[in-house]
Amino acid sequence: MMSLPNCPKCDAEYTYEDGALLVCPMCAHEWTAAETDAAQAEDQDAVIRDAVGNELQDGDAVTVIKDLKVKGSSIVIKVGTKAKSIRLLPDATDGHDIDCKLDGYGPMKLKSSVVKKA
Repeated sequence: MMSLPNCPKCDAEYTYEDGALLVCPMCAHEWTAAETDAAQAEDQDAVIRDAVGNELQDGDAVTVIKDLKVKGSSIVIKVGTKAKSIRLLPDATDGHDIDCKLDGYGPMKLKSSVVKKA
């Protein structure tokens, strides 16, 4: 017997096939097997990259590539400021996917689009 994936909407395990569609009887969500495959591939490709395209990993050192104004403050983070031992936040909802400590500024969250791997 073939194992069917759980519903991507409500995560119910009682899915069944109806022709080319997969159907969830709990929430009435319908989807195709291709959508499930694409979602799984996207989860595996959830790699955080810097502004240049290099793959970032926890513990890497990065350098800020443009001046950044700190929201709610008069502080400006200058180009070339280094952050050591970064921690990646892949589930960040606001786009700030790097948690780090900047030299001379303290703890900060940055977007991966404004840094490059050092």
